[in-house]
Amino acid sequence: MKLPEHKPSIGISACVAGQQVRFDKGHKKSDFCMTHLAPFVEYQPFCPEVAIGLPIPRPTIRQVQLDDGIHVSRPDGNGDVTHKLTEYGQKTAQNIEHLSGFIFCQKSPSCGMERVKVYQADGKGSMPSGTGLFAKQIMEMNPNLPCEENGRLCDPALRENFMIRVFTYRHWQDLLSSGLTKHKLIQFHSARKYLLMSHHLISYKETGRILARADLSVEDMAQQYISIMMAGLKHVATHKTHTNTLQHLQGYFKKVLTKEQKQELSGHIDDFRQGLVPLVVPLTLINHYLKEFPQQYLAAQVYLSPYPQELKLRYI
Repeated sequence: MKLPEHKPSIGISACVAGQQVRFDKGHKKSDFCMTHLAPFVEYQPFCPEVAIGLPIPRPTIRQVQLDDGIHVSRPDGNGDVTHKLTEYGQKTAQNIEHLSGFIFCQKSPSCGMERVKVYQADGKGSMPSGTGLFAKQIMEMNPNLPCEENGRLCDPALRENFMIRVFTYRHWQDLLSSGLTKHKLIQFHSARKYLLMSHHLISYKETGRILARADLSVEDMAQQYISIMMAGLKHVATHKTHTNTLQHLQGYFKKVLTKEQKQELSGHIDDFRQGLVPLVVPLTLINHYLKEFPQQYLAAQVYLSPYPQELKLRYI
């Protein structure tokens, strides 16, 4: 993989980074984030509850459904911080153009992406249906920004999906900072066709149509393009979509491989399709044949290595 010009900067809930900022002076340190991922990114920690003036330690706060909407306060209804959290989230969301991703703390009334408990006004029941007020502002005001929760990053498929989106977005930011041109936009897309195909075929086709339009300025084209690209990459690639992509890559070698080599590659792809081997197995063979039979267009495909290989996310 060609690394971005700069390490991706990732916003992260301070407790997930290991800072003791929770209500009980504890933390929710993520081993993946702070041990495995840390060498490849720069972190910018945020604790919205501390940022709005709440002490450490402090009484717990939670989301409560009232007649005028969801509020965040202490369980007894006092200490309403709804406005402060929302205002801080909006202010922060307007100043994170440099970030390439954000990792939130799950279930937090301020930072949870989803499934945050929302209590009834009488406190007798709750539904896991809310979004943290801080996280909500970040996501709504930055729809293309890759976002994930610490808990969901324990899922190998979601973890890899997040990494793909983060490094794709960092490369996009590098492209914009270098000066946007249609030629650079087409190059960016050309290198990521199979990556997007492996996630969402419809988005793959839509991005091609956007780039073919003659009625758009390069700025409008880029804005529509990256929105479709990042939305498409949110779809988690499956064995079926990966298999389809691998078979497309296999086609580049049909005139140079022997019958036995073709059978070997087809066998590895089928073994992957059936879940018998990880994705790295057919990809390793494709990369081997790529060295033996160079294909410039194929060698440029980000799909073959979308993030640092040291993360070992395709070995599962």
